[in-house]
Amino acid sequence: MIEVLSCGPMVTIQDRGRPGHLSQGLAQGGAADRRALDEADALLGGAGAGIETPGSPIRLRFDKEMTVALTGAPMKVTVGDRALAWNTAQTLAAGEVLDLRPSGQGVYSYIHVAGGFQTEEVMGSRAAHLIASIGRVLEAGDRLPCAQSSGRAQKVAATDRLGGGELRLVPTPQTRLFPEAELERFLATAFIRDVRGNRQGVKLSMQGAGFATEGQLNLLSDFILPGDVQMTGDGVPYILGPECQTTGGYPRIGTVISADLPRAMQAVPGARLTFRFVTPEEARAARPAKPVVTPLVRDPSEVPDLLTKQLISGVISAQGEDA
Repeated sequence: MIEVLSCGPMVTIQDRGRPGHLSQGLAQGGAADRRALDEADALLGGAGAGIETPGSPIRLRFDKEMTVALTGAPMKVTVGDRALAWNTAQTLAAGEVLDLRPSGQGVYSYIHVAGGFQTEEVMGSRAAHLIASIGRVLEAGDRLPCAQSSGRAQKVAATDRLGGGELRLVPTPQTRLFPEAELERFLATAFIRDVRGNRQGVKLSMQGAGFATEGQLNLLSDFILPGDVQMTGDGVPYILGPECQTTGGYPRIGTVISADLPRAMQAVPGARLTFRFVTPEEARAARPAKPVVTPLVRDPSEVPDLLTKQLISGVISAQGEDA
């Protein structure tokens, strides 16, 4: 069991969500940064549901020895008077308190334990989906049941997805409705991630006029997916997130590919974002490989070139003041 001692706003339990319910009006939901779940899975050999915090501080007390993985947007982490490295899995003793504070890098951070949190399942998932009134935010005093398992101290080579950058798009059914000049202007525009954003989506700001299709007011409502870049009536783009609506009548100029959606959701307010169209084949080829995990502390017997390594540093004198 893990007890939540203190907790900032909008912290929830998330996993990979509930696929297959779009026709019933329920978006898949789940973690905003799916790559962080992949990294936690690699670190723990299967992570299950974990805690997602959108830059909110949180303190957790462990009632038994447990291995915890920390992935996604880096936070400042301490256990007592010692700091823990990010993108690692480490074992905490019973009674220890894990204290996480935002660092200003990225948006969504994740805390997983070996075997996953065993909170209530709804429709095959433990993920909170607040827009659909499934689950709730975590609060101080919550006690989260966990699986009985432990893991190794390891680190993962995390992909670079913080700070904005280029996002690759594939066309939507409405892409062809935008005039060629509008598409070219869209691709040439440097957008800024607005302060307004959440798990439903993030607003982008830009210089100049908005973007519109021809005959935009006559469009029928259509299906909506996470990653869609949807234009509002004034032509302002939003990148839709995991809890987006399932249908809408505003045109979608393109869809951010799954490999780049974590970069879009992890962009902090003020981050610069640009877009580029790719083919479906290129989108499939862009899927990231399985995360690479290495031991956090290596056994000397596993280092064949041990004698070539610098094992100590600094020189002291036997005649120095501290000798």
